[in-house]
Amino acid sequence: MKTDNPIRLKVCGMRDANNMIEVAALRPDYMGFIFYRNSKRAVPLDFQIPNGFPSGIKRVGVFVNESTSTILNLVREFSLDFVQLHGEESPRQCEELRAAGVGVIKVFAIGTVFDFKTVEPYKNVVNYFMFDTKGADYGGTGAVFDWRMLQEYDQEVPFFLSGGISPGNIHDVAQLRGMNLHAVDVNSGVEVRPGFKDVEKIKKLQSLTSPPAPLRDGEGRS
Repeated sequence: MKTDNPIRLKVCGMRDANNMIEVAALRPDYMGFIFYRNSKRAVPLDFQIPNGFPSGIKRVGVFVNESTSTILNLVREFSLDFVQLHGEESPRQCEELRAAGVGVIKVFAIGTVFDFKTVEPYKNVVNYFMFDTKGADYGGTGAVFDWRMLQEYDQEVPFFLSGGISPGNIHDVAQLRGMNLHAVDVNSGVEVRPGFKDVEKIKKLQSLTSPPAPLRDGEGRS
């Protein structure tokens, strides 16, 4: 399935309350909070989502190989709308989480090669996929993978695009026109320092609000 719907924006790695309010004022579609302790953008132990946080912004908790019970406890504590799973979580765990009423974004890390058959068992148990750049650890590489590889994806499940997206390369997203791209996920590419976002950089990214231009007749992909 392909779509020409508007591409949404997710700002991830938020942890500072004042910065959250500043970014929330720009009304991104999603905001992500990392509960993976090994991340330098992990939320602090006394983390709270500030009062007045807009209800229209979907809250996303980021997890790596965490138990279903721990995830659901944090979903309830922080009123998370989605969980973003970066580890080796099974299709069954994704199904359990969806059955509990939370949206599921399953992340797949793409290196120089990737077999898209890997995503098949997850198609009916997630809301979205996320395609990110493969690194030595889970997420947060700040690097861009070869987006042309997404031509091999069947586009059945809408996806988030992640990995090194910044104001400097956001216009390159146009090469994904006609694909089932739901949202772009930004983190290090819009930061002042780890976990603290540059509001002006996010404003530049928000020019990405119209659907990608469709392929013209006779224009194909190599």
